Amino acid sequence: QVQLVESGGGLVQAGGSLRLSCAVSERTSAVLAMGWFRRAPGKEREFVAAISWSGSMSKYADSVKGRFTISRDNAKNTINLQMNKLKPEDTAVYSCTAGSLISTITDQRGYWGQGTQVTVSS
Repeated sequence: QVQLVESGGGLVQAGGSLRLSCAVSERTSAVLAMGWFRRAPGKEREFVAAISWSGSMSKYADSVKGRFTISRDNAKNTINLQMNKLKPEDTAVYSCTAGSLISTITDQRGYWGQGTQVTVSS
């Protein structure tokens, strides 16, 4: 069973930065692409970013473009989400997901982690 474990959430002031990490328990063809979604209170889960296995392809939500950067370290089976210029509206539970393709990620058909809370104060 594939397991995803997130870390790095917390409380930060608006304009600050946080770095999230997600480690996947195994490397198989079913988890080549990885990414992040978030769910704010009272809202539906929304796509944040995704990255291919090689790292050559990435995709971002318009709301985070230019502020968030997704990267991966395949030697450690880990992806990272560097979040800069954080806004109060970025407050949400951020969940890591993994699937065979980026489209698997955006279609929410992959494996999921438990999530980590990110709170941005104004």
